[in-house]
Amino acid sequence: MTATTSPRVAAAARPAARPPGRLRAWATRAPLLPALIFMIVVTQLPFVATLVISLFDWNALYPDDRSFAGLSNYSEVLSTPELRRSVWTTVLLTATVVLVSLVLGLLLALLLDRRFRGRAAVRTMLIAPFLLVPVAAALLWKHVLFNPEYGLINGVLRWIGGDGAPQPDWISDMPLAAVEASLVWQWTPFMMLILLAGLQSRDPELVEAARMDGAGDWQVFVHLTLPHLRRYLELGVLLGSIYIVQNFDAVFTLTSGGLGTANLPYTIYQTFYQAHENGLASAAGVLVVIGSIILATLALRVVSSLFREEVSRA
Repeated sequence: MTATTSPRVAAAARPAARPPGRLRAWATRAPLLPALIFMIVVTQLPFVATLVISLFDWNALYPDDRSFAGLSNYSEVLSTPELRRSVWTTVLLTATVVLVSLVLGLLLALLLDRRFRGRAAVRTMLIAPFLLVPVAAALLWKHVLFNPEYGLINGVLRWIGGDGAPQPDWISDMPLAAVEASLVWQWTPFMMLILLAGLQSRDPELVEAARMDGAGDWQVFVHLTLPHLRRYLELGVLLGSIYIVQNFDAVFTLTSGGLGTANLPYTIYQTFYQAHENGLASAAGVLVVIGSIILATLALRVVSSLFREEVSRA
């Protein structure tokens, strides 16, 4: 005799069918949807509004004269002498701060890569400038260091040279260098941390083998350390450029954009809040965002390549 099973019993005995792959993927992503919607509302919708405003000739003092301008605001941003000067100041400020802080960060990272008594305390003190609020750091340089009457720099000059020592007004005499100095002081610890992480991921056996073959400190640095740090140097340059291109606090606090120090973010502030040119300021802001996105894309590629290298070594 052969036992027969009813269709209902057979269907109940079979395991439940798995949901389709796409449905399962959406089920796993569902908890992230509120955060995604919040991010879109907070970040993307204002950017879309800025993009739309940049296409209009819109002065807040004359709201009824608003008219569609197309891409004329962008051409004006790239052709107006003041805006072009601010673009050049932004490039010069960013390049100087990034390169100087990168070199100083490399020297400090090489120092902290060695073992010595009090290394943890020194590392903590060197990181401290990066933890300060940008406005607080700029105020520190403006009043504690650069002030011509009671600043620390002029006080040291008077202590060394006596009453006849020069007492320059640093912000008035060299305004762009004053802004660059405050930013270098604040961003050198950031570069140091990135490069120190790269140094500590270096294979010590390769260094030991090179020293056994007679290589000196300079040869080890040029032929082993620098090639190993190439990706970390690129990452420091890209991330530093992203942040310093958008820097507003130091220029606003130290010079208020005067004496040729107005970078693009400060010029956007002037155009929007003082000239009330909403369309022109929005066009300049869109250009800054596009430049930052390009730099961020390059930075993400460098970070992903670093992760791939670490995975391949593991």
